[in-house]
Amino acid sequence: MINNSVKNAGKFEFDKDFVVNRLGYGTMQLTGKGVWGAYKDPQQAVDLIKKAFDFGVNFVDTADSYGPWEADTYLAQALKEYPDSDKIFISDKVGQVRTGPNEWIPLGRPEFLRQEVELSLRKFGRDHEDLLFLHRIDSQVPIEDQVGELKKMQDEGKIKHIGISQVTLDELKAAQKVAKIDAVENMYNVGHHQRDDAIVDYTKENGIAFLPWFPLATGQLAKEDGPLADIAKKYNASPAQIALAWLLKRSDNIIPIPGTSSLDHLKDNLESADVSLSDADFEKLSSLE
Repeated sequence: MINNSVKNAGKFEFDKDFVVNRLGYGTMQLTGKGVWGAYKDPQQAVDLIKKAFDFGVNFVDTADSYGPWEADTYLAQALKEYPDSDKIFISDKVGQVRTGPNEWIPLGRPEFLRQEVELSLRKFGRDHEDLLFLHRIDSQVPIEDQVGELKKMQDEGKIKHIGISQVTLDELKAAQKVAKIDAVENMYNVGHHQRDDAIVDYTKENGIAFLPWFPLATGQLAKEDGPLADIAKKYNASPAQIALAWLLKRSDNIIPIPGTSSLDHLKDNLESADVSLSDADFEKLSSLE
């Protein structure tokens, strides 16, 4: 059963109250083209999120910039309709302005970050963010001010855990001087990982969760004729499952968050936890980049 597959992925403990399954779900694809505007079938988006919950997913990664606000609207509705939704861990992100399809502008002014958090809490009907990422570091604002504002809201009880996204190791260490950083979310997959391998190792050593965005390279790694096709046949698995299995084996602090708008792809992604790569095949895959 898929529920067992999700459990087979293992768990990551943020604290005693937040222990999550290591296969999550990302909402970014539940938007229009260019991550802009509404999804073509809003009810389908809501139903897909609830189905992910049914399958055992209890970690959802989202951001108000997806749409903007469209993906969060579907997630909020799914949480409203789903029993025990308070047991679903939400990973949220703030700090990006959207001006059109595929246009992303970092904005880290403290008052803007606070406004985004307040609006997100209102959207989800919650009194705190489980995990709140600075989506991107704004080069025009001192990092101490950006992470510092999140720390202030954490002290106020509005944020439980703080994360930062798409950062270098030096930027992570700088952020750690301002607040306790519990998660990093960087682009990372079997075909693009060497740049951030040191960050994965550092987060592992320091008990920090690592969320790899772009885990399937927007479907490129999932192609039947792609670079993972041959090894997928060996394991009687899909290429997407191989890509996700590699991430799960790479380090036990990694929480893959593959997104999809397809129920079949959702099932396929979650069953990746049943694929147990040999050490030899893991090393072979690691040299693909």
